[in-house]
This record gives sequence, C-alpha cells and structure tokens, in this order.
Amino acid sequence: MMKNQPHTVTAKVETLNELAELADYSLMDSLNCDPDGTVDGRDHAPRQVFSGHYVPVAPTPIESPEYIAHSFNLFRDLGFADDLAQSDDFMRLFSGDLSRLPEPMRQVGWACGYALSIMGTEFVQQCPFQTGNGYGDGRAMSVLEAVINGQRWEMQLKGGGPTPYCRGADGRAVLRSSVREFLAQEHMHALGVPTSRSLSLYVSKTEKVRRPWYSEGSRSRDPDTLVQEPVAITTRVAPSFIRVGQLELFGRRARKNEHPQAMAELEQIVLHLIDREYDTEIKPELALQDKVVALAQAFRGRLTSLVANWIRVGYCQGNFNSDNCAAGGYTLDYGPFGFCDLFNPRFQPWTGGGDHYAFLNQPVAAEANFHMFCVALRPLLAGHPDCLQQLDEVEQGFAGVMQAEMEKMWAEKLGLDTFHSDLFRDLAGLMMQTAVDYTLFFRELSALPDTIGPLKKSFYKSPAYAEDPESFDKRWSAWLNQWRTLVGVDSSAARSGEEISNSMKRVNPKYSLRDWLVVPAYEQAEAGDYELLRELQSVMTQPYAEQSQQIEEKYYRLKPLELFGVGGASHYSCSS
Repeated sequence: MMKNQPHTVTAKVETLNELAELADYSLMDSLNCDPDGTVDGRDHAPRQVFSGHYVPVAPTPIESPEYIAHSFNLFRDLGFADDLAQSDDFMRLFSGDLSRLPEPMRQVGWACGYALSIMGTEFVQQCPFQTGNGYGDGRAMSVLEAVINGQRWEMQLKGGGPTPYCRGADGRAVLRSSVREFLAQEHMHALGVPTSRSLSLYVSKTEKVRRPWYSEGSRSRDPDTLVQEPVAITTRVAPSFIRVGQLELFGRRARKNEHPQAMAELEQIVLHLIDREYDTEIKPELALQDKVVALAQAFRGRLTSLVANWIRVGYCQGNFNSDNCAAGGYTLDYGPFGFCDLFNPRFQPWTGGGDHYAFLNQPVAAEANFHMFCVALRPLLAGHPDCLQQLDEVEQGFAGVMQAEMEKMWAEKLGLDTFHSDLFRDLAGLMMQTAVDYTLFFRELSALPDTIGPLKKSFYKSPAYAEDPESFDKRWSAWLNQWRTLVGVDSSAARSGEEISNSMKRVNPKYSLRDWLVVPAYEQAEAGDYELLRELQSVMTQPYAEQSQQIEEKYYRLKPLELFGVGGASHYSCSS
C-alpha cells in the first residue's frame, strides 16, 4: 500500500503550498475512525473511545507563537528550505493552527488510543474510566503525513492541546520540556541511535500554564513549588508513531471480543504497521500468519539493537512502559529521560521509575515490552498452531539476542574484536568503586592512553578512592595494561593504533546532552534569550567531533558536584 508512492520531490520545498502537494494521509484513509468522533475535530474533553484506530482532533493553537529553533539537519534531509521554518503559514501549522491550510492538507489532526503495561503487567488504573478506553495521546496529535523523496513521514505536535485521552489535563507542553525533547531527538540521531526527529520549536509569547516544579537548588525528589511556565510546541517526525501499547489495546479487545470489529481492527493495525515500518523486510505476498511471525522477528532485531545503542551512549529512557515503546523500533518518548554522568547501573532520572527502568535494566524492560508485543499478536494466530509455536520461539530467543547485542556493543566501546567478560567485569567494578563519568571515561580510553593519567579526567573520586588513591591507581594501571594487551595496542596486530582509536571514537561520543547543561539553556529561553539553546543544538548534533577548545572547556567536563541530587538537573518526577 505504501510502496511506489506517486508523490515525490527532489527540489527544495520552499512554501507550504509545495509541502501540501506531498500530503498523503495513510492512517486516516486506510484505518477506522472512531464512530463517535466529530468531523471538525472539536473533541477535547475526556471520554471513552470504544473502537476505531484514531479520533479526529483539531489542535488548540498556542497564542502568539514565536520561532525558537528548527532542525537544520532534518530540514536538509526533507529538502525543506531553512527560511520555511519562520514563514507565517508554516509557523501557524506547527504551532497548532490548521484553519487556513492549502488543500489537500486537512484541517483536523488525529490522536490514538493505546493500552498500558508495566514490566509485562496490564494496567487500566491510569485510564480515568478504569476500563482502558480513555488512555492514549493526551497532548500529542499528528497533523500531517507526507511522502517526501519516496519516504513517508508523520508529523506530530507535542503540546497541541487536549484530546479525548487527556484525562482532564490541559494538553499543553511547557517550554522547559519542549527544549529538552527538541534537543534530545536531534542529539540521538547524531549519535546514530534510531529515534523520532525534531522538526521545529515554537513558544507562545503570551500563554503560560502552572506546573509543579523544583525550587532553585532543591534536592527534593518531588517538585516543591508551583511555577508559571510558557507553553510551547515541538513537532516530532517519524515514519509512524505506532506504539507497542497501541497494538496491545487492539490485542486486548480482540482477545476479549469487546466489539464485532475487534479482530478485524487488530489485523488492520498490524498490517498498517508492516506497511509503514517493515515493508522492505516482510514480503507482501506472505499469508497473514507468516507476516505476523516475520514482524515479531524483525521487531526483536530492532528493539535489541536499539536498547544496546541506548546503553552505548549512556541514555536511560526513564519511563519505558509499553506505551513509550515504538513498534518501529526507535526511541519514541522524551519525557523523564536522562544521560549518565556518573556510571551507575541503577541510574534512573525519573523518580517514579524504580530499578525496573534503570540504566542497565533496560534490556530486561525491553524484553517485557516485547512479551506484550507478542501477546498482542497472538489472537491473529489462533488458527495456526505452527505459527504460534514459531512466535513463542521468537519470544523465547529475545534474551539471547539481547545478550549478543550487548556483548557486541561493549566490545566495540572497548575496541575489542570480541567481548571479554572478565575484563568488562573488572572495569565495571572499578568504575563504580572509583565514581567515573561514563562519557568522559570511554572517550579518554578511545585515545589509547599508555598511563591512567588521562583516564583520571573522568574520575569524580569516590570516598573510597580518596581514602586510598594509590591502591586504586595500581588496580587501574593493571586493568589498563590488560586492556592494551587484549586490544593489541602494543603488538604488531593487523590494526594500527590509529585505526583502533578511530573506531572507538566512532562509538564513544565526546559530547552528551546532560541535563545540567540543558537547564541554563531553557532558563535563558524563558527570558527570550535563545543563544545558549542554539549553541547546544550545534554542539550536540556533532557529538563525535573534536570541536573548538572553547566548546571543549564548556561541555566536555565533569558534572559539578554541587549539582548532583538537584531536582531538574539530576532527576524528574514528571515530564510536562
């Protein structure tokens, strides 16, 4: 259905009219609308949605939008002229006003429901009706699908006002969280991690909302004050925004036969996912049951690779529920995420996330989400026991595939041809006992030091280290010598030292989007000063590059000790 689309472009898109020519609303045109939805999309109060794949919703425009930033890299990839981002009609669209769009663009967007599971357990309590029929895109709504240079892109506003799934909230996103998401998506793309992308960021010059947040310097786990914050809209872009939780919703309905079309709607959403995300991997002539098994196998490969990449770059999703897990196998939701400063397997930026979503538990969390993905697919295989067995085998193989991806990743970070478990175990112990900065350590190691001196740039120096630095230094020196032998630095191996170093620097970034660097950027942005935000955007979209000395001194350094444990700079209780 999605292949060989007639609408393609090679020239620059310089006007909204030219973008309109590329519009192609596959989800709304091929899937089921909520039968209780409204034609005009004026559907903003919480209510139960019993069937259908989407609800038509008109966004609520932010007042007096002002341009802050756009992604130069994504605009280049899409063939958009940079000045399009500051044109009046483009700004209107991506700040929530669809009322004056050129045809064939549409004056309504769409929001989707999904189910929630946490570590493999189904939940309905988060739905205001305790049924699961009111949980979904509360403040995210898609406003456009376009086929550009043969690739389909969906564009989704974050903070465009309430939907039927808003659970009584205002549907707004504040500037603070919008800045974090805008910067993080493009940073992750530059890191080589599959992710949704950032298109644009606009802020209202007049509209504000009250949010719980942390007072300056607060070390409280939960916000301790209410603040007025500017509202903003960032637009995220991906081939689709289908979540594991979305498939779960339709899988649950089919399993329980909740309405006459339940099984058909599950089949439709699964085939739509394949068309949108897996059309090059799954042959269209396969029977449905074979497509389902192939989908599970393909998603397993993407999800295991994704999580290994997260850990490679020090990223923790924070809230890795099934509804925050993209069925296309990329990073979806930038809520209470964070990048490691101090290496800690239990690093968790979200105060509500617990150890189950902690940094090095993400492979286990991914396995739980994959289990729910397979549970959602099972009703489609009810009449095919051989395919059900194949699906079970794919699911049972997840842990082994995940382990292989992790070992491959650790070997690459360490410049090794193969994973060496003893070397890694000793390193992890030393890093924790010494208190080591995750990003700085691996980048310094990538320069192939012959003494531990350069590695000490990454040491926060734990109390244990401070008590007996000489003993620690001896252990580090012994580890470094063993590593240099295994990596072949001091031998006449096939790879030269320069080749080893370059390969390590390609997987060990120099710059990481740490929250304590982002805080001053969004604080200045609230005052109308966007210079620091734009500088961060430039630095963090070149994370592997050796940048200027000034940039290095500013961004390639240890986290100030006084910022550890500070709300907003180290942890979050919410992501609004």
